[in-house]
Amino acid sequence: MTELRTPTVIVNFKAYSEVEGRGALRLAKLCEEVASSTGVNVVACPPTVELSAVASAVSIPVMAQHVEARKVGAATGWVTASAVKAAGAAGSLVNHSEHRIAREEIVLIIAACRGAGLISCVCADSAETAADLAKLGPDMIAVEPPELIGGDVSVTSARPEVVEKTVSAVRSVDARIPVLCGAGVKNGSDVKRALELGTKGVLLASGVVRAKDPKAVLLDLVKSI
Repeated sequence: MTELRTPTVIVNFKAYSEVEGRGALRLAKLCEEVASSTGVNVVACPPTVELSAVASAVSIPVMAQHVEARKVGAATGWVTASAVKAAGAAGSLVNHSEHRIAREEIVLIIAACRGAGLISCVCADSAETAADLAKLGPDMIAVEPPELIGGDVSVTSARPEVVEKTVSAVRSVDARIPVLCGAGVKNGSDVKRALELGTKGVLLASGVVRAKDPKAVLLDLVKSI
């Protein structure tokens, strides 16, 4: 199993205007500064078009937002695990709520990531889905109730039972797989609660990417780790 040091904070840049062009590198550099000053593992997930530029410029782990189970060669327009690895990334998100894929495709992508030496962080919308996906052997699982993504209320306060059930369900399948949680995570209190509920970190986006002072938000997020 490929590993990523935990606890961890994965920042998904998504495709917000704030991270277009040089914006992705600026945010990744802030993530790097916070990781360096606090010792917390902060991971940047820039848009695919900026993946190589970001990965070559920072020392923190960088992950792709998506990868496909395509072989090297005739795959115009597709993102291969080999290309993601060559770009300098450490891994990829898989099955994010904004990029859902079929279970059989997830199987192939996890295998492709493993073959390329990439970490697979598979997203799930419920404890039941997470338990099923754990059977596929991903490196990490992130649970995110879709209705809370991008909102102002964290899953850790709105639906803590989902987080607890997911941790328990995944452990019952494979205790080696770290569970993260996301959806509405905005501050250090949310992260602290996530860890208390048994997770190994958080996956978040807008709370950092769209903040007026992303560095201040990042510092607050990691203060309880």
